[in-house]
Amino acid sequence: MIVKRKDGDFMISIALLGCGGCMPIPLRYMSSTLIQYNGRKCLIDCGEGTQVSMQLLGWGFKSIDVICLSHFHGDHIYGLPGLLATIGKSGRTEPLVILGPTGLNTLFNDLKSFLPHLPYELIFYENPRRYEFSNITISTLPLLHSIPCLGYSFYINRSPKFDVKKAQKNDIPKKFWNILQKGEKVVDNGNIYTKDMVLGEERSGIKISYVTDTRPLDTIPPFISKSDLFICEGTYGNDTDFKKAINHHHMTFREAAQLAKKGCVKELVLTHFSPSLIQPSTYYMNAKEVFENTSIGTDRLIKMINFKKND
Repeated sequence: MIVKRKDGDFMISIALLGCGGCMPIPLRYMSSTLIQYNGRKCLIDCGEGTQVSMQLLGWGFKSIDVICLSHFHGDHIYGLPGLLATIGKSGRTEPLVILGPTGLNTLFNDLKSFLPHLPYELIFYENPRRYEFSNITISTLPLLHSIPCLGYSFYINRSPKFDVKKAQKNDIPKKFWNILQKGEKVVDNGNIYTKDMVLGEERSGIKISYVTDTRPLDTIPPFISKSDLFICEGTYGNDTDFKKAINHHHMTFREAAQLAKKGCVKELVLTHFSPSLIQPSTYYMNAKEVFENTSIGTDRLIKMINFKKND
């Protein structure tokens, strides 16, 4: 599913494929989130049930270009070998990138024994600070869990508008306008034409942040600052489970909401629920009274985000 606005900007689609933590329960798959933009996809974690959720949504496998792994506990990676095999069967031949924390190279060696004949190359980046693809900048943040863990933010850059008056003022031949608008340089009869000669001012993009399997940290609010969407773990809904959250390096609904408030995000979606939390909505107010624009994640919940109309 690709949604495009009339002015040419693509809408970003975010799907929570699985909202469970620790172990799957009926009607709730394990942790996985998919971001789709301009026909390309980025997957965050790959727990059990990821492929089934994608099939139920009708979202294809072939166009997954990047997989971001928060950490290597089973509820976040047990769906990975099967998914990689399915991507191969879908006809993909282009390389696929996997990002992750310390231990990713060891995981790569294990995956090679499970998947010796993939028709595409796997490229691994362990502990990357930044990675860019398809006009998306991915940044990472070390988190506090029982094993190395990363949080991710995704900034979708927005191209400046084409400025006809600026192009005319700079005497740019019309035959080069489209080339320059794409960011390419043109050299013609000794003249050098660059994109800044035809494009207007920079425009604000869209930011999506994803933080799971961690205790609250002072570094998280600035990392998620002004996110359009903040997807955060809410392993425990009841405030009385605070000590459990500390012992298992997780968060309560209230703690996630406090991070959202400090980070001045626009919207918080809670996910990664404990299997004992059958009805997360029961504790919804524990988050909402701290941060108003909070929603409870469900498997296959889709959020659509567009660029600002007047920017």
